[in-house]
Amino acid sequence: MITDIESATPALCRLQLGSELRQLRQAAGLNGRQVVRKLLWSSSKLTRLETGDNASVEPSDVIALCEIYGASKEKRALLQGYAAVTKTRRDWWQSPTYRPVIPPGFKAYLGLEATASMVQNYASEFVPGLLQTEAYVREIYGSAHHGLTDEELDNLVAVRMTRQEALLRKESPLKLTAIINEAVLRRAVGGSEVMHEQLSHIVAAATERPNVRVQVIPFSLGLHPGMNGPFVVLQFSDRSVLRPIVYLENLGDAWVSRREGDVERYEEAFTDLQAMAPGPQASLSLVKQAIKEL
Repeated sequence: MITDIESATPALCRLQLGSELRQLRQAAGLNGRQVVRKLLWSSSKLTRLETGDNASVEPSDVIALCEIYGASKEKRALLQGYAAVTKTRRDWWQSPTYRPVIPPGFKAYLGLEATASMVQNYASEFVPGLLQTEAYVREIYGSAHHGLTDEELDNLVAVRMTRQEALLRKESPLKLTAIINEAVLRRAVGGSEVMHEQLSHIVAAATERPNVRVQVIPFSLGLHPGMNGPFVVLQFSDRSVLRPIVYLENLGDAWVSRREGDVERYEEAFTDLQAMAPGPQASLSLVKQAIKEL
């Protein structure tokens, strides 16, 4: 439960609201099909509400669901408060400046990342986004997205840089555990100057910030559980309300998975990668060695 709705982000309110509505429905012994029939809704509308995928939530929809579920007066007031936040405030990535350049799948991820307590990121090709420097980001977007205007490129870079503020929050800064394939350290992105700055930034972040942990999977380990590609597991402070979620992306799409089997599989893979990789100090030595060899 959110203790201070006035200071809560819209993203957190959407996720909390969805979780509470789902719990109320289950406690009432109803399935989604029964609910949408009563309200003459589409099944996708209820799904979006319960997963927090809506940009905003209509208080009237919350009232209608609370009526069906027999929610208490106190619970109704709380959930309407969550809905009101989503209607009256906007998350930074919903601004007219950023919204046009962010793919829908990644917007969903941003809302989850902004409310997560921990991000566990296995990176096979790029430096994890939360650790990228501005110059590194520009090189990636400039080569991967042809035809971008200067303004669009600037906005994409700004999105990536703004995300990183979660690591610097005064209260409950986001915890990042990043496991990086050695190929990421060796792959020249933008030349030696860009890579020197980028790798040095990784060392500084892992050394200076107690909420950042970096490990490297060296080539010498051979086969490992991350061979199928990069992934992110998002953990939340109250696991009983918001269960871990997996984020995956490829060249054509990006999506999140809440399915228990998927989450368990990737959690296990990440745990195995952590156990296989050298510890943080030895891993940073690998990063420093890569810097020397630039």
